[in-house]
Amino acid sequence: MSAKAIILLATLMKTGQSNTELLSEFFADRAKKKDLDCEIVKLVDRDILAGTYSDMGDGDDWPSILDRILDASIILFATPVWWGNQSSEMQRVIERLDELHDEILEGKTSRLDGKVGGIIITGDSDGAQHIIANLANFFNAVGLALPPYATLSVLSEKLKKGSKATREEKLALFEKDYAKTADKMIAQLVKFAR
Repeated sequence: MSAKAIILLATLMKTGQSNTELLSEFFADRAKKKDLDCEIVKLVDRDILAGTYSDMGDGDDWPSILDRILDASIILFATPVWWGNQSSEMQRVIERLDELHDEILEGKTSRLDGKVGGIIITGDSDGAQHIIANLANFFNAVGLALPPYATLSVLSEKLKKGSKATREEKLALFEKDYAKTADKMIAQLVKFAR
């Protein structure tokens, strides 16, 4: 059975392509070349209600996203750096997964047990280490394993808000400076997912 991955894309951009979306697509394309089925869920396009339960009622898209998370063996959190932190969309994912943490506190086995996680980050300044620490702590709390070398952070002036860098220039940067890192991350995720 091959591994299945889901990327929870926490860009704040509803229109146009964000840097985080482009890096997530770059990663997913490389994963597919290694026979890793990789789905991207762009969270900002979904109606994810505020709350800390798995189902917050009518109009809530989270239950179907949670089903896809639980069906995957690899779960990737992809976020831009905003003021040194993950985006509000990524924070919403953490809040909505809180019910799974409550189940652990009640003595139940985590529904994420046996799954592995990874982290994708874009930005133009520092903040990636802080975000990785936050998300790694959350992964630990909900039973999601973070293997070594399972993060891909691209911090570059080309990714700065308002940058005039083209899609092609950004992809060239990813290919030149981050392809090996992405491939190592994919190999680690697949290895630990087995």
